[in-house]
Amino acid sequence: MVKLADITEIIPIPEDVTVTVEANNDVTVKGNGGEIKRNFNHNNITVTKDDENVTIFVAFPNKKDKAMVGTIKSHISNMIYGVKHGFTYKMKIVYAHFPMTVKVQGKKVTIDNFLGERSPRVAKIIGDDVKVQVKGDDVTITGVNKEHVGQTMANIEQATKIKRRDPRIFQDGIYLVDKRQEELE
Repeated sequence: MVKLADITEIIPIPEDVTVTVEANNDVTVKGNGGEIKRNFNHNNITVTKDDENVTIFVAFPNKKDKAMVGTIKSHISNMIYGVKHGFTYKMKIVYAHFPMTVKVQGKKVTIDNFLGERSPRVAKIIGDDVKVQVKGDDVTITGVNKEHVGQTMANIEQATKIKRRDPRIFQDGIYLVDKRQEELE
C-alpha cells in the first residue's frame, strides 16, 4: 500500500475569534463566550496558525496519525464554535414513584429522594465555565467547552442510574432531551 506524503487540514478562523498556537501545540481560543486552552501534543503532528487559518500538518502519516489529524481538527472546530456560540444540553426529570428534588450546590448537583432513598445522590459539575440551572422538571446545562458540558450531563444521568430493579417499570431518572448549539447571551 502506498503511503501518503503528507496530510494538511485547514480550519478557517472567524473574525470575532482569536486563536493562538504556542510551543508543543498548545492551542488557546478566545471569543465573546470565553476562553478554552488545550494541548494537542502528538509525535508527528504540528499545529500552526497564519492570519486567518489554523493548519494541522503531518508528514508521512501512519494509520494513527491520520486518525489523530481528524480528531484534532474536530476538537479545534468545537473550541471555535464553543467560544462563539456555546453549547446547551437540556434534560428532563422523570419520576413515577417518588418525587425527587434536584438542587445545584456549588460544583455539585444533588438529587434527593430518588426512588425514596434516604441519602442523596451527587453528580459532579466538570469545568469552571459550565452552568447548571434547574427549573421545575427541566435541567439546563450550558457552557463553551463541549466536553465539559457533555461530561456534566453524563454525570447527572449516571447519578440516577437504577440498579437491581427492572428498568421497564422503574423509569425514574434524569434524561437527555435536547442538545442545542445556541448563540451566547
